[in-house]
Amino acid sequence: MPAHETDGLWVRCDGCGKLVFKRELEKTSFLCPACGHHFRMGAPQRLALLADEGSFTPFPPLVSANPLGFPGYEERIRQAQEQTGLDDAALVGRAAIGGSSCILAIIDFSFMGGSMGSVVGEQLVRAFEKAAAERLPVVAVSGGGGGARMQEGIFSLMQMAKTAQAVGRHSREGLLFVSILTHPTMGGVYASFASLGDIILAEPGALIGFAGPRIVEEATRQKLPEGFQTAEYALEHGMIDAIVPRPQVAQCVGRLLLWHR
Repeated sequence: MPAHETDGLWVRCDGCGKLVFKRELEKTSFLCPACGHHFRMGAPQRLALLADEGSFTPFPPLVSANPLGFPGYEERIRQAQEQTGLDDAALVGRAAIGGSSCILAIIDFSFMGGSMGSVVGEQLVRAFEKAAAERLPVVAVSGGGGGARMQEGIFSLMQMAKTAQAVGRHSREGLLFVSILTHPTMGGVYASFASLGDIILAEPGALIGFAGPRIVEEATRQKLPEGFQTAEYALEHGMIDAIVPRPQVAQCVGRLLLWHR
């Protein structure tokens, strides 16, 4: 849920600035009823929207260790688990979408910014390995604005190569990978598995890229184009295949899986 909250019941839309009743958002798949702005969704809500009812079987849970002894990391993990109900930032398992079986992975931004640590990387690798073994497609929904998880240092950065290799092995088996980019998909998440889909879809207005626009502008000392790193900009420059509004995503992905089955 966005940070622009006025109290426990209302939230201000980043698209039009209007106040929206939270319960109304839940009825509209977290779309602003006034302007259609796509609010962020948690993994459980996105799972309910995307997968066929009752079809999801989660992978066994994994919980992050603290390999570098980073101060306060265990507490951050516990807080995120309590807030989201997830073991870590990735919800991964077997599912069906539009009647077609697949391995489904959903990154939840609410869990430490959707950052990719060793657990997220391992769960994603297991997803692609399971899919390769069972000749299944993979559908991944990426909302990792946190990129690589700094509390795990090099262990987190290693997950970029690790997940990219898993995608490659799955691809060499001639299997389909559909990558869905949501707001925001940045950093190590985008620079590894999320940008390697055979078909890459994005939600309207999603921020997509490695470094954020402000950092890019400061580093290059150049004025960036209007809408730089939005899904619309990425589509115009051939970086993604389509922009699909949230209410149409399940139908679109189901159709893609059926065509490639």
